[in-house]
Amino acid sequence: MGRRQVFVRFSGCNLNCNYCDTPQSRDFNVGDFLDVDELYRRIEELITPDFYSVSFTGGEPLLQADFLKDFLENHDLNTMLETNGSLPGELRKIVKFIEYASLDIKLPEHEAVSDWEDLFQQEMACIKILIEEGIDSYCKLVVLPSTQVDTVGSLAARMKDELSEDSKLSLVVQPASPLELWGGKISKLLKISEKAGEHVDVLTIPQVHKLLNLR
Repeated sequence: MGRRQVFVRFSGCNLNCNYCDTPQSRDFNVGDFLDVDELYRRIEELITPDFYSVSFTGGEPLLQADFLKDFLENHDLNTMLETNGSLPGELRKIVKFIEYASLDIKLPEHEAVSDWEDLFQQEMACIKILIEEGIDSYCKLVVLPSTQVDTVGSLAARMKDELSEDSKLSLVVQPASPLELWGGKISKLLKISEKAGEHVDVLTIPQVHKLLNLR
């Protein structure tokens, strides 16, 4: 947060979260069709002296892991992966080429898939891959005004139980945008943070680019 990133948004997503703020990105036919060299040229045009990294986001970028692997093998950039954590096999293809990762954790109430338990296990498998490879990473959990404090506490406890005791894992709690939804409910965010903090390192960070009115 606070550093200059270039965002590359991939079309297509395999989940259907009810809070999604870019539903158009679920469609594989939205956007420009680029080869790896054209993508690199467009990124170069956006690099400024304060450039920090390129963020590959979506949709779900791991649905195009082979393209990403080709790009990352041939172009040297500081890179971050933003993923829903549902595709551990695809993550293994590119994990050695990335420096940072942000991995979403879904709640059952997000209605992302019909089988939440299976999704959770895939997310944990991805987290373990990132930890094993020494990637600087964190988990992100979007919470809604309706999200129950104990629901987040139970999830954080399960995450801790799935990992070894020496694993360093931070959970970023992200209140769903717009923040007007949280009018009069900020104390609930603090309670969510307290409960999650019983099990994992926790931060509460809103979508800063929305606060700055950046798209």
